Amino acid sequence: MDGWDGETMRAVVRVCEGATPEESFDITSADAWLAFDAGVRNQGDRPRLFTRPPGAPERPAPRLLDRLRGRTGPRAAPPASPPPPPPAVALCHPDGRVREAALDAVRTAPELRPLLVVRCADWVAPVREKARAALAELPGDALFPLAELILRLSRRERGDCARALLEDALREGPAAEVLALTAAPDRATYRLAYRIAVERGLLTPIELAATAAACGDVTLQDLCAEAAVAALKPEEAVRPGASPDPDAAAVLDRLLAARSPRVRSAGVTALRRAGRHGDAEPFLADRSAVVRACARYVLRQGGVDPLPLYRELCADPAAHPGAAAGLGECGDRTTDAEALWTLVEHPVPAVRLHAISGLRALDVVVRERLTPSLDDPSPAVVRAATRALLPEAAGIPEHLLHERSAPERPRAVRVAADRLLRAAGRQRRPQPGYW
Repeated sequence: MDGWDGETMRAVVRVCEGATPEESFDITSADAWLAFDAGVRNQGDRPRLFTRPPGAPERPAPRLLDRLRGRTGPRAAPPASPPPPPPAVALCHPDGRVREAALDAVRTAPELRPLLVVRCADWVAPVREKARAALAELPGDALFPLAELILRLSRRERGDCARALLEDALREGPAAEVLALTAAPDRATYRLAYRIAVERGLLTPIELAATAAACGDVTLQDLCAEAAVAALKPEEAVRPGASPDPDAAAVLDRLLAARSPRVRSAGVTALRRAGRHGDAEPFLADRSAVVRACARYVLRQGGVDPLPLYRELCADPAAHPGAAAGLGECGDRTTDAEALWTLVEHPVPAVRLHAISGLRALDVVVRERLTPSLDDPSPAVVRAATRALLPEAAGIPEHLLHERSAPERPRAVRVAADRLLRAAGRQRRPQPGYW
């Protein structure tokens, strides 16, 4: 539920009629509680939901004396005092005095604690302060089920108090509860749980490495990979003659085998810390430029020049396609440029792709020699050639680009021609069926 939609309206009506929140909406959802709070406030044009009890007539029945006198209108009898709204509704009432008085009901109704968290960010100071005092009295583990809602509200201007209480509870609470929150589906929740778990040392280096290698959250990848590397003993701390630490080797191997370039780069950089400089050599031809740069750094720290290694790897480019890009990143413009131009025509698409990247890194792109790569059968090569030619787009004959914009050309070629025409500041001629 979000805001005042039909589902929220039905939930508010059910609660006003006496149903519990659990019977009316998904109480495990932070969005549902926030929508319920907003929905009750939006009942300003429906005051009868707050005042008329279920099944009661809208107006009191006229008394006997009124009927004898012929008075049957709204002034026939004074209106009855409306009953108080249910606690869940009162906690979200538009009137701040009603919300403040309803906070006392939370002490005996734990199921209303989500609304207590909401009131901690209330815009009325007395309501906010009373709610914060009540939340601070709860045991720390009572905040863990409310973590998603607390973190969602922490984005509001006055929502930092509940977050501070949650972080203190995580730092002082049972380790099992903190680790359980690392499996929460909410991203903000599991990120905070992992951060606290790393601070408290609740995860082993191999667990951190496994998490960094397996998860798809880049923030979590960086956090766990850095923590795993920091837990390793540096080479200087290992006693002379001592056997290598098998756990440290397992941590590095897990990081080095990760799919994410960020995690692999952390593992490659950690090879220097472990004294395994030579193990960085296979990563000179990694598909990621960041990993290749880390590998060159580690090898140089070990006294090895990576340039001759790149030249050897480019002798067998099909086995090491990324070596062509690495050669351009640290090669010589006069010595290695021609070797890269030769690889631009290699039969393996990956080699052609990385060769073009190497030419860009060396800044030796020649417009006339690279323009034919716009017709390459590999879309990845076409995209790489387009990126390399963008600074030279104005020099490409316009008719060549318009020819490649024809509808019968492959989509990658048409998109490349469109990008180059726009980069050159030319008006592209629309093609039938293209737009």
